[in-house]
Amino acid sequence: PVIGYLHTGMEKTAEDLTYLQGPTNVTRMDYAAPLFSELAFSLTVEKLLGIEVPPRATWIRMLMCELNRVSSHLLFQATNGMDLGAVSMMIYGWREREEILRFFEKVTGLRMNHNYIRPGGVAADLHDGWRQDVRELLDMLPARLKEYDTLLTNQPIFQERLQGVGVLNPAEALALSATGPILRSTGYSWDLRRHAPYMFYDQVDFDVVVGTWGDCFDRYAIRQNEIRESLRIIEQILDLMPEGDYRVQNKKVTPPPRVRIDESMEALIHHFKIFTEGFHVPQGEAYVAVESPRGELGCYIVSDGTPKPYRMHIRGPSFVNLQTLPHLMEGGLIADGVAVISSVDPIMGEVDR
Repeated sequence: PVIGYLHTGMEKTAEDLTYLQGPTNVTRMDYAAPLFSELAFSLTVEKLLGIEVPPRATWIRMLMCELNRVSSHLLFQATNGMDLGAVSMMIYGWREREEILRFFEKVTGLRMNHNYIRPGGVAADLHDGWRQDVRELLDMLPARLKEYDTLLTNQPIFQERLQGVGVLNPAEALALSATGPILRSTGYSWDLRRHAPYMFYDQVDFDVVVGTWGDCFDRYAIRQNEIRESLRIIEQILDLMPEGDYRVQNKKVTPPPRVRIDESMEALIHHFKIFTEGFHVPQGEAYVAVESPRGELGCYIVSDGTPKPYRMHIRGPSFVNLQTLPHLMEGGLIADGVAVISSVDPIMGEVDR
């Protein structure tokens, strides 16, 4: 991959946008997992503000992010299969992902680039009937994953194509700052949800999936099994989701409920000022990292006390993980290049940003 063809200047653009407009900008970086970019940005702003969102908002964020992790890994399964000539897998991966995108559309109004997770909480509460929608996904996906195992995981030709190809050892992965499935494929257990918990991940039970050989097959298998672990987490969220507010009740940060705009001139003025001027964030700097489907996604913000960041920097996992390609391909066949690049699962929108 050649870096630069998708350059959009998102870090510089962030300096011209208010903190409320920020998620609209960063959600377009990793367009396969946009909610994680919104989450990292919002958690960083909330750290600077010194606020905590209501418990329901946190659980909603976790639900949406785990579903987004599943949809992102399904996209990997589809494109990885396509790259290797398994056209059926491409169709099946898109099919299952489509069901999750339909749920996202019900919740956020958009299939992608949601601008749903915002500083102070989320844009809107979950819709009526959301539990039934999630339950249908939980009932459908395990059987489909078994189909994938039959088509790919247990398929001798697929195994022969990927095993022993693009090998990376733990020392190399750590030296190159690789994270996510690439690092875990080497047998090194590192997942921010477990080892540096944020939100309520310390209240749910799940396993950190690791590999053994650090090859293309391990990277495929890790993503396959991470879907299963995300489904475990979502199952627990259904039981743990509390009632309450979906955003912090702080007039300096969150706009008034839309229904009040028609009733109160004060609410209308408040709404206008929030969306035109934004809110002031105290001077300081903060860094927050989350575990995205591709690894550690970090957001660093420097605030000068105005409604816009003085500087924003993104630690993107795809950008860092791409640096492993020379090591993964060294001594290999040219024909294996496609398999190796596919196993890294880079999103070039986040690489160039």
